[in-house]
Amino acid sequence: RMAAAPPSYCFVAFPPCSKDGLVVFGKNSARPRDEVQEVVYFAAAAHDPGSKVECTYIEIEQVPKTHAVVLSRPSWLWGAEMGANEHGVCVANEAIMTREPASESEALLGMDLVRLGLERGATAKEALDVIVALLEEHGQGGNYYEDGNSCHTFQSAFLIVDRNEAWILETSGKYWAAEKITEGVKCICNQLSLTTKIDAEHPELRNYVKSQGWWNGDSDFNFSEAFSLADDHLACCAGKESLEKQGGKVTAQAMIDVLRDKDSGVCVDSESFLTTASIVSVLPQDPSFPCIHYFTGTPDPSRSIFKPFIFVDDVKLVPKVQSPSFGNDDPAKKIPRFQEKPDRRHELYKAHEWARSLLENDQDKGQKLMRIMLDLEKQGLEAMEDILTRTEILDPAEVVDLFYDCVDTELKFFK
Repeated sequence: RMAAAPPSYCFVAFPPCSKDGLVVFGKNSARPRDEVQEVVYFAAAAHDPGSKVECTYIEIEQVPKTHAVVLSRPSWLWGAEMGANEHGVCVANEAIMTREPASESEALLGMDLVRLGLERGATAKEALDVIVALLEEHGQGGNYYEDGNSCHTFQSAFLIVDRNEAWILETSGKYWAAEKITEGVKCICNQLSLTTKIDAEHPELRNYVKSQGWWNGDSDFNFSEAFSLADDHLACCAGKESLEKQGGKVTAQAMIDVLRDKDSGVCVDSESFLTTASIVSVLPQDPSFPCIHYFTGTPDPSRSIFKPFIFVDDVKLVPKVQSPSFGNDDPAKKIPRFQEKPDRRHELYKAHEWARSLLENDQDKGQKLMRIMLDLEKQGLEAMEDILTRTEILDPAEVVDLFYDCVDTELKFFK
């Protein structure tokens, strides 16, 4: 049983550490090696009073209006590992262990809370408020993996970012603390990082910790010290140094380079875990410019292409990065769950498997293919750079097919 939390990494960089008025966000999602992630878009929607929404394991009250979202998610669940909404809010989660065992009873998953925060929050702070209110009402729990033999449960941490600020939210059961960030570079990984700088918290947090005997009330309250298992709340972030080495100007390209770094451990490729998908988002602090979200939709960012997505009305859907749907026959929806594992690979994933085997087995052809892939990516990054530096307003028609076309071009190369 995989007792350790999967070692995902999330980053945010603010000016002056990042380039010219841009906030840059990124995540490598480490998951069980064979799990497929899909990239899915859901348009903004109005919902009837009293309607419910079916999350991964439980049903909860729906809200009157949900924002448009684009998500990278393990294709068997409802929520997401990471994503963004039309208002320039980005959310990513981390599975963490605390001294309280996570609940096996089915409730909201950390991944469900990522999506709920994005659908319901128009700013980072609103998304945070949504997540902690739902945590209070429904709790977190249930299997994190599509595994019928064993229940893998974790507590959750989140990085929640918008054009102006970021929040690091760490939870244990329904208790939580959060820190607000508006400058510098921040990295969170699969262990607690909040110490004494806490800008918001569960109203009963300190009383609870005292009642458990984890804090005497005399010293400064330190969230990680109170909740961590033994000494594991050390500075975990290999990636922060790589980002800081970028000479003070973090760009989309710099964030991509950090996510590709296997030597630092940020790009995970181990016996149990693989970086199964990645995201980089660029959020201009000037709201007249669009936010740009780059998704791989495939495993191992060092062998994947980051493809841009921009929110516009009627954005073209991309079935080729969506996994097949099994409806109510899905083994993830039947009790007992996960009695079998259907083939969830989407078209891009299958094509990319071929590319990965070529990269592994034929050095010459593999290197040639990698050059073509990186060149394709570079064209996308340069076109986006142009959008962020021009003076005239972006014409939505110009980018309505953007992500679709990038996926299409990538597939053509693989074929």
